[in-house]
Amino acid sequence: MSQAGGGRGCGSSVPPRAPWSLVAATAALCLVSATSVWTAGAAPMSREEKQKLGNQVLEMFDHAYGNYMEHAYPADELMPLTCRGRVRGQEPSRGDVDDALGKFSLTLIDSLDTLVVLNKTKEFEEAVRKVLRDVNLDNDVVVSVFETNIRVLGGLLGGHSLAIMLKEKGEYMQWYNDELLQMAKQLGYKLLPAFNTTSGLPYPRINLKFGIRKPEARTGTETDTCTACAGTLILEFAALSRFTGATIFEEYARKALDFLWEKRQRSSNLVGVTINIHTGDWVRKDSGVGAGIDSYYEYLLKAYVLLGDDSFLERFNTHYDAIMRYISQPPLLLDVHIHKPMLNARTWMDALLAFFPGLQVLKGDIRPAIETHEMLYQVIKKHNFLPEAFTTDFRVHWAQHPLRPEFAESTYFLYKATGDPYYLEVGKTLIENLNKYARVPCGFAAMKDVRTGSHEDRMDSFFLAEMFKYLYLLFADKEDIIFDIEDYIFTTEAHLLPLWLSTTNQSISKKNTTSEYTELDDSNFDWTCPNTQILFPNDPLYAQSIREPLKNVVDKSCPRGIIRVREESFRSGTKPPLRARDFMATNPEHLEILKKMGVSLIHLKDGRVQLVQHAIQAASSIDAEDGLRFMQEMIELSSQQQKEQQLPPRAVQIVSHPFFGRVVLTAGPAQFGLDLSKHKETRGFVASSKPYNGCSELTNPEAVMGKIALIQRGQCMFAEKARNIQNAGAIGGIVIDDNEGSSSDTAPLFQMAGDGKDTDDIKIPMLFLFSKEGSIILDAIREYEEVEVLLSDKAKDRAAILKDPETENEEQPSSENDSQNQSAEQMTPGSQEVELVDQESPEDSVLSSHPESLSPADTDSAANASPSEQNPNPTENHEPTSPDGECTDLDDNQLQEQSETEEEPPPSVGWGKKAQPIDSILADWNEDIEAFEMMEKDEL
Repeated sequence: MSQAGGGRGCGSSVPPRAPWSLVAATAALCLVSATSVWTAGAAPMSREEKQKLGNQVLEMFDHAYGNYMEHAYPADELMPLTCRGRVRGQEPSRGDVDDALGKFSLTLIDSLDTLVVLNKTKEFEEAVRKVLRDVNLDNDVVVSVFETNIRVLGGLLGGHSLAIMLKEKGEYMQWYNDELLQMAKQLGYKLLPAFNTTSGLPYPRINLKFGIRKPEARTGTETDTCTACAGTLILEFAALSRFTGATIFEEYARKALDFLWEKRQRSSNLVGVTINIHTGDWVRKDSGVGAGIDSYYEYLLKAYVLLGDDSFLERFNTHYDAIMRYISQPPLLLDVHIHKPMLNARTWMDALLAFFPGLQVLKGDIRPAIETHEMLYQVIKKHNFLPEAFTTDFRVHWAQHPLRPEFAESTYFLYKATGDPYYLEVGKTLIENLNKYARVPCGFAAMKDVRTGSHEDRMDSFFLAEMFKYLYLLFADKEDIIFDIEDYIFTTEAHLLPLWLSTTNQSISKKNTTSEYTELDDSNFDWTCPNTQILFPNDPLYAQSIREPLKNVVDKSCPRGIIRVREESFRSGTKPPLRARDFMATNPEHLEILKKMGVSLIHLKDGRVQLVQHAIQAASSIDAEDGLRFMQEMIELSSQQQKEQQLPPRAVQIVSHPFFGRVVLTAGPAQFGLDLSKHKETRGFVASSKPYNGCSELTNPEAVMGKIALIQRGQCMFAEKARNIQNAGAIGGIVIDDNEGSSSDTAPLFQMAGDGKDTDDIKIPMLFLFSKEGSIILDAIREYEEVEVLLSDKAKDRAAILKDPETENEEQPSSENDSQNQSAEQMTPGSQEVELVDQESPEDSVLSSHPESLSPADTDSAANASPSEQNPNPTENHEPTSPDGECTDLDDNQLQEQSETEEEPPPSVGWGKKAQPIDSILADWNEDIEAFEMMEKDEL
């Protein structure tokens, strides 16, 4: 196997006994060096246009970085909607998401090497001085070991790598004397106590000041960690050892990787998502390439590139063979069970898997990389961004998008591998969408819901560390960068580590513990340091020919051909599997078929039934697969009746000064009045009704005449409020929740029902806002008096809605698509719970549908339920069709445990608070987004 690391696949360019630095560099870079070889079908982009787009990326970075430094520093992150810093403990907790924050100016450290890549050397020098002067790593705060490693330790090492490069060039950083490296070493020692376990796997969290398990540490009692959390340490820890000569860091990271390798499932060669750090037992036995596992695979291959250790390459190839055998279902990448890898564990994918095409490029397996990337791009073209999760039929599963950079990363690597200008156009689309939909006055705001265009008050540090780096490099020519980017390898956070580390301080023994477990076809290694004949066939339209069949895959109603399901064309004399639509609980034959498929039928005391599948109890693997499909169909069928009665979320967009359409609030619809999905949006100034509850004839009809009336929830039916404001001449109504502190971030979508009577007389649109969203409008009225809003089915392009002449001077991001209106998409929330869990036996695949999902007639409609009873994860109402009418959507409709309404956050104090140059209304908003708390079972 050692031949694979010695230049096999790169021909005579690497001698058989080449130094490891040359081998590593060649393995990493033979792809990108071949850029000029490739000519694809897309029209080439001119040098001038590439420079224009590169300059646009620079301006976007300046907007994000400048607002962080002005409004947030030294806080960890910027809250772009409220123009202030996010300080741990001063904002409402967002759960595990906040574990990345350690009061160590996270965004500044994470952005250090980005400044150099973007040729901002003066700003880099100033930033390094700020880090050395202001950053404290000894805070009494519990942080994620994984996040602190990739963002802070990686940021310090990337900054150090480029600082010494600049110093050698002789113009900048002449005063630098390894200060960032000393900080990195200090942080490394602070993380080491996390490895004090019998397995060598680190605890997931550590207290920067007190370490682990001490009473004051408030951590050290955890038993589980994710595979990526334990397996994404080797690059940073090994680099720290190679830079400093302290071997302990690399030793600890290697031990953790060795343990994960030993605990892989031997028959499938897959690893699970979550593992017990003390026993090594798999806690979650599903396996994929997305959240929870992703960067473990990435670091195995990149550890080989950086360190030159064959065992890492052999392990990666072993896993990769399993991934392509079981998980890859081109163009999809679907999670499976590690013990029964032919069974899919879910019917949706998460956004983090978008990194995988880029890793396949480094591996040299170009065809599936193109396929998966193109599928993801089609999803982006439909929703403007990649939703946090989407189903196999490309509907939104989780609607958030925290401005993740993984797709941009894969786009960059595919362009470097192919030279195909198509990927430049993809990058151009990413730039346009960021400017059009995510840009706000104080930076770029994450998307709360890609369907409505509503925002979250967050701008994660990885947005500056990765997104702008990859986008700039995509459009940059070699002469545009002040150093040779090919002399470095990217960490998972896009920090740069020099390849010459492979020959520095090599004191770690490289005992090969892999081969005794590995029996692979030798052809699996032909792709390592890929053969150009594989990457660049004679057909210049090769990449285009791979993409073309996937152009419309997202728009197809029923992409049956790309999901692994059992064919319905059975041999003569063989009965087709039982379909959910045909099932009768009183039919003994049907009950026998259920038993054969491993499905149990449980009668509940209230008369309803519950179905549970145990794959291990199925008569065969085919029957188990049929059982899983039957469960999915039953869930879809049982929810269909409720879906027909449900409406998608709406949007309230503030279009007057100083908002100009940048603020979008998620609103609940009404089952009466004007349907905004079928009619043009309603635009007008807002006015409060008197009485505020709108339960009687208005005493101020002149105030609401021709305007959108604001009404408080309570004391009468919604339809009665609508009639009263309509009689007063209002053109629309917004009902604001009377439950103080309620928010769409923590409560599921609420839709207003009628009064049980005929509501055809109500002709105006009515929308519902929770208290926190409503307070934004009320505060704006107090500040500016005249506030104009747009009521619509989803957020509209600012260029299309702005009419105020003052906005002509307002800086607007350039985009060819600014004048295009976005077509309305119909989305339907599901209304039942589904759990996909493991039983005690590792062979069990359980899909348990709660009773409500199997008895639609016994289930209240969402309109009559309280907000806490409704579905927090609305999905598109995309009814599939096929020529034979047999097509069925597959969607597990998983609901996460619903969060309780947050109390009002305490006022921000002291540390990290800045005086606000923007109008005071912005400082009063409290967008404490908690989208990830609604993902308890599968948190990203």
